[in-house]
Amino acid sequence: MPTVTWARVDPARRAAIVEAAEAEFGAHGFSNGSLNVIARRARVAKGSLFQYFADKRDLYAFITDIASQRVRAYMEELIGKLDPNRPFFEFLTDLLDGWVAYYAEHPRERALHAAITLEVDTEARISVRSVSNRHYLEVLRPLIHAAQTRGDLRGDCDTDVLLSLLLMIFPHLALAPYMRGLDPVLGLDEPTPEQPALAVRRLVAVLSAAFAPLSAPIRSEEVT
Repeated sequence: MPTVTWARVDPARRAAIVEAAEAEFGAHGFSNGSLNVIARRARVAKGSLFQYFADKRDLYAFITDIASQRVRAYMEELIGKLDPNRPFFEFLTDLLDGWVAYYAEHPRERALHAAITLEVDTEARISVRSVSNRHYLEVLRPLIHAAQTRGDLRGDCDTDVLLSLLLMIFPHLALAPYMRGLDPVLGLDEPTPEQPALAVRRLVAVLSAAFAPLSAPIRSEEVT
């Protein structure tokens, strides 16, 4: 996270650094991302970056947090519009549809999400995934808890497993429809316009079969 000096930097300069870092890390990730390029694009001295951040990994984690906050704000607004108090798996279907649509319309966030999710440097991956996972968990865990309280989940189900599966499904659906090679099974490698929605419904059907009360009918919604 930034040093105290960062808070005293002119807002326009801060914005330029963030924009340059998002572009560079989104395009090249941590390992190949260049502080020289970031400094040049932001029109600041490279040395000044180390006045604001402890090191390159610290800057990467900060950029991850900023991007995650933008995505989270959008999704929390969407959650409110979708009414999270209705049956959980119907709600989850619509939420995942909105998630896929968001990344279709926001290539910068998609590039950063790919860089974070697919980061090859172990220490950098730990740093940035801990940031992004925190945002995921702070949004998803209360939804799952509320669903179980309402009786939308089996009383004996392992909600940690459900949460873990969602931590895999959300990043996958953010990227697979737009990055070839990530999904050879659900038709997302070369998707037709309706394929992501079909994949969402197949995934949610499996989750519902595993975690919904046994007496609850499992609906298979058609994509129109």
